[in-house]
Amino acid sequence: MTENPSENPLFNSPNSNNGHRPSEAQRALEMEARLPLTGWQQEVSQGLEYGLEAADSIRDRTIPTFSRGELPHYAGINTFMKAPYLEDVRRVGEYDVAIVGVPHDSGTTYRPGTRFGPQGIRRISALYTPYNFELGVDLREQITLCDVGDIFTIPANNEKSFDQISKGIAHIFSSGAFPIILGGDHSIGFPTVRGICRHLGDKKVGIIHFDRHADTQETDLDERMHTCPWFHATNMVNAPAKNLVQLGIGGWQVPRQGVKVCRERATNILTVTDIVEKGIDAAVDFALERALDGTDCVYISFDIDCIDAGFVPGTGWPEPGGLLPREALSLLGKIVQKAPVCGLEVVEVSPPYDISDMTSLMATRVICDTMAHLIVSGQLPRKQKPAYIHPEAQPQLVAWT
Repeated sequence: MTENPSENPLFNSPNSNNGHRPSEAQRALEMEARLPLTGWQQEVSQGLEYGLEAADSIRDRTIPTFSRGELPHYAGINTFMKAPYLEDVRRVGEYDVAIVGVPHDSGTTYRPGTRFGPQGIRRISALYTPYNFELGVDLREQITLCDVGDIFTIPANNEKSFDQISKGIAHIFSSGAFPIILGGDHSIGFPTVRGICRHLGDKKVGIIHFDRHADTQETDLDERMHTCPWFHATNMVNAPAKNLVQLGIGGWQVPRQGVKVCRERATNILTVTDIVEKGIDAAVDFALERALDGTDCVYISFDIDCIDAGFVPGTGWPEPGGLLPREALSLLGKIVQKAPVCGLEVVEVSPPYDISDMTSLMATRVICDTMAHLIVSGQLPRKQKPAYIHPEAQPQLVAWT
C-alpha cells in the first residue's frame, strides 16, 4: 500500500511549516511515494534468474548466488552505475541514454592520465544508487540506460583518434539515444561536436563549456591538443562561435593566443567572479540567451577542472580559484532544465592524480545530475527522436578560413 504523505509525522510536526511553502525535504518525501518500483523488481528477478538462487542459509531471497545488479556496491563488473553492457552497438537506439568512454589523452600537454578517466568514473559510479532524494528521480524506474564501452582510440595519434571518436558519437547521436561521454582529455571536444554536427543537417548547436581554461587556440606544440577543441569545433557552420559560452574561465593558464581567438570570434565568457557577482540565475540566463541564439540544441562540455582544485585534485591541469561544487551543480542543473540538451561530455578526470576517487566521484555526480534534470524537464525519456537529428550523415562544413 502506498504511504499517504499527509499521514507522515514529519509533515505534521511543529517544524513542518504547515500552511506555508513546504521544504525541499518535505517535497522529496512526497515525490518518493509516487515513484514506481518496477525497475528494481525486474532487476531482482533477473538477478535471481541469471545468478542462481542464494544458499539456503540466506534469509533475504532477493539475493542471488552470483552478484548481479546494483548490490553489493563493491562487487560486479564496472559499467557506469552497473548499467547493462551493450556489446552490439547497433542496438544503441533501443535505450534512452548511452554511456560511452573515450580513453584518450594523447592531446595532453602537461601530465597525462586521463586515458584512465572512463575506468575511474565507472568504478566509483558503483557507489551511487539510481535514486536522488531532492529531485525525486529514480533513473532505474524512469529511463533505460546502457554502457556501450569505449571507443577504440589510437595512442599517440590524435587525428586518427578524432576520426574514431567522431564516427562513434555520430552513430550514438543519430540513433536517438542521448550520448554521455566519459573523457579523456579535452581535445575530444572537437571530434565529439563534429560527430553531432554530421547529423544536424541545416540545424545548429550551441556549446556551453564549463572550464577554467579557454581551449580556443588553433594549435599547441604544433598539434590540435586539449587546449584547442573550440577553435576547430566553431570552424563548423553547425556550431557557430557566437553560440559558444564558457563558464568559469580564469587564472594563470589561459594562453593569450586563445584569448585573441575569443575576441575575434566574439565568443561569450563568464569568469568565476562574474558568476559569483551576477548570481547563478543571471549566469544561467546569460548562457542560455547566447547559446540558444539561432540554434536548435545545446551541447554541454564539462571539464572537471572548472571546479576549484581543492575539490578535484585528479585532473591534468588543476587551477585554484574555480567554482565550488555546489555552484557548478546548480549552474548545470538550471541550464539542463531550460535548454534542449543534445549531449554531455565530462573530461579531464585523471585517476593517477586523484585522492580517494573524489574527482571521479564528482564526474559521476555531474552525469547523474544531468540525467535527473533531463527527466525533470521532460527531455527524457524521449518519445521520439528530436527534430534536430538528421538521419543522413552530412559532410563537415567549415565556416572560417
